[in-house]
Amino acid sequence: MMQRVRSFLFENRTSGQTIAKNTFWIAAGQIVSRLIKAVLVAYAARVLGASEWGTFSYAMSLAALFTLFMDFGINAVITRESSRDLSVQQRYFSTAFVIKVLMFIAITLFVVLVVPFFVSIPEVLVLLPLVVFMLGVDGLRDFGASLSRAWEKMEVEAGIQILTNVCIVVAGFVALVVSRTALSLVWGYLIGTSVGMIFAYAPYRSYVRNIFKMFDRGLIKKILYASWPFGMVGLMGAIMLNTNTIMLGWFRSIEEVGYYGAVQRIMWLLYAIPGFLSSAFFPQMAKLIADTEGMRKILERGLSFLTLIAVPMTAAGILLAWEIMFVVFGDEYTVAAEVFRITSLTFLPVFLSTMFGNALFALNKEKKLFMYVGIGIVSNVVLNLALIPLWGMSGAALSAVLSQLLITSYLVYVLRKEFSFRIFHNVWKVLLASVAMAAVLVVLRVLKIDTYVMIAVGGAVYLFVSFLLKEPGLRLLWEKIRGLQKSA
Repeated sequence: MMQRVRSFLFENRTSGQTIAKNTFWIAAGQIVSRLIKAVLVAYAARVLGASEWGTFSYAMSLAALFTLFMDFGINAVITRESSRDLSVQQRYFSTAFVIKVLMFIAITLFVVLVVPFFVSIPEVLVLLPLVVFMLGVDGLRDFGASLSRAWEKMEVEAGIQILTNVCIVVAGFVALVVSRTALSLVWGYLIGTSVGMIFAYAPYRSYVRNIFKMFDRGLIKKILYASWPFGMVGLMGAIMLNTNTIMLGWFRSIEEVGYYGAVQRIMWLLYAIPGFLSSAFFPQMAKLIADTEGMRKILERGLSFLTLIAVPMTAAGILLAWEIMFVVFGDEYTVAAEVFRITSLTFLPVFLSTMFGNALFALNKEKKLFMYVGIGIVSNVVLNLALIPLWGMSGAALSAVLSQLLITSYLVYVLRKEFSFRIFHNVWKVLLASVAMAAVLVVLRVLKIDTYVMIAVGGAVYLFVSFLLKEPGLRLLWEKIRGLQKSA
């Protein structure tokens, strides 16, 4: 039995088994890494307090927008080209590495020389250069780890990802013991990320030694031209996650930024769910590019599966917002419970839009996503300008909800031009199970039952009612589990 499991998890035998294995490792790497880092985030937010945590969150959000351009889709291009022909991987690696380092230097100089004229928070300006450097190192680490994707060895990437986050957590805890400041936390992140980068490049030592020898100037234009569609989609995600925090800092106190940043950290953890779940459907979609009916069936199955998860998450987030903020971050952050309730309304559109985006990529219609990016950026900025001065962090949360609904509606419109499909087939079963769960949670709240018990009991009730109703998404989940068992 152990030999079969080992073979399934670490060997590429058949195309179906390889897809299942890689999907498992992508999910495992994301889930375990984010859960590990969540421990440090919860502890840091508690010991730093809203003001210092707000300073850290603001600096991280601002730096993330700049360092995004260090990659801007380059990793995806290298993976795609290398998977087609592994013999070109070293030339692509060397050229892309040089591009990234040059971008890193340019971004760092811009942050040091230009950004201080536009940021008026002294505490943030102290952190910003070091945070940019740390995120740049992390970008190089991710680039090294991503090379394993072309070899379809996602277990290597997952291992590096988990190891990096373990190092970050250990270094972060030690740094906070030495000094309970945002600057100390950034140093902890930098040390952990640097260790992860060393391990990421260890399997590719020969590539690193021959960077300048294998550098191909002729590939620069080709890499940059191919990367910008992927980069535009990444830009959308970065702006949606970080702009609200930055604009909140323009109008409100750094403490309020800290409260909002705490909620966003939980959302960052949960938003990983649709990413790795929808990725499991992508290979099948890509194969059905000429089969409209087959594409429709796969899309509807995926939407049913994601709806099964997103709807109860929304209900639980609205009902248990105060309890979740209290358990994770402590009493000081319960003032952000309203923000958590509002932001929970993004779960369903975020989950569904991830699936719609994958469908457009599978159809080679990724250029259709440029309007999606534009709508998202403009609507988010305009809504923030209108709502944050009125309602502060609650306005920022409402802006995120409205922007997400708008761009998800656009994706539906674009995709339905390609083929027709149903979004909420048999959704009444999910809604009925969610209502049953919500009723139980209300009773448990009145009885003041422990939060963990409420979540466990509520989840059990939801699954039980869904099972009784024979909800199709639940059947799909069971089929996937049985398929993995057979592959093993």
